Amino acid sequence: MKEITIPQGRIRYRDEGSGDPIVFVHGFLVDGELWRDVAARLAPDFRVIAPDWPMGSHEVAVNDDADLSAPGTARIVAAFLEALDLDNVTLVGNDSGGAICQLVAVEHPQRIARLVLTSCDAYENFPPPAFRPLQGIARVPGAVGMILQTMRAGFARRTPTAYGWVMKRADDALTKRWITPSLRDRAVRRDATKFLLGMQRHYTLEAAKRFGEFTKPVLIAWAREDRFFKLRFAERLAGDFPNARLELIDDAYTFVSLDQPARTAELIGAFAREPQAQTAQGTPAA
Repeated sequence: MKEITIPQGRIRYRDEGSGDPIVFVHGFLVDGELWRDVAARLAPDFRVIAPDWPMGSHEVAVNDDADLSAPGTARIVAAFLEALDLDNVTLVGNDSGGAICQLVAVEHPQRIARLVLTSCDAYENFPPPAFRPLQGIARVPGAVGMILQTMRAGFARRTPTAYGWVMKRADDALTKRWITPSLRDRAVRRDATKFLLGMQRHYTLEAAKRFGEFTKPVLIAWAREDRFFKLRFAERLAGDFPNARLELIDDAYTFVSLDQPARTAELIGAFAREPQAQTAQGTPAA
């Protein structure tokens, strides 16, 4: 793991390979290990960077005054790209991290060459209805820690409102890794709470109004069977970005990078190799 300091605090990240950069953005209560099997497949041809964003599974808390609302987290992603002086970036998002990538695309597009959205929050579905009660609970002091305590057992982490409906193939060791930082560190738990409360649909709805401004190539790579992010959201995203196409991933839930790493890596790699000025229809952009 490497580490870099940005104005909001320290960010740890995995960095392997060389070439044009692919930067991954995971979602709430997940870390960069979400992409481990995809990153390994892409590293021979690209510089693959998988940070641990401050969403509750990061080992090092950010500054206590860091803005972890959705726009604030998008600024953290943009600051990270600037700190590493990355250009021609293929930005890849998943779950709530996909919502953050949408905000980066419309608010901080300067270093982005391509955008990949795997199954993720969008429009009014931020967060999905099944998780909205958690936001109300999270406003009670100490409540997030209590919720995490109930997830210590592997079977509890496999329930639908934990990780059970975001990955088809349970990985108890990985999900234990994801809840441990917030269980252990009060400051990390504070970050998790701030990010959870900062997930508000008005941010994604406002971003969607500006999708037409992002004319760079967009790949929507969606799990056909996703329980939380239905296919209609993928079709809507593909229609609203002016230079987008939709690819479906079978036999997977939200965490396509874990359920179908070969297919996910194949889609991202092929997309990242395409000429930057190519439109979704394959003709040169004006």
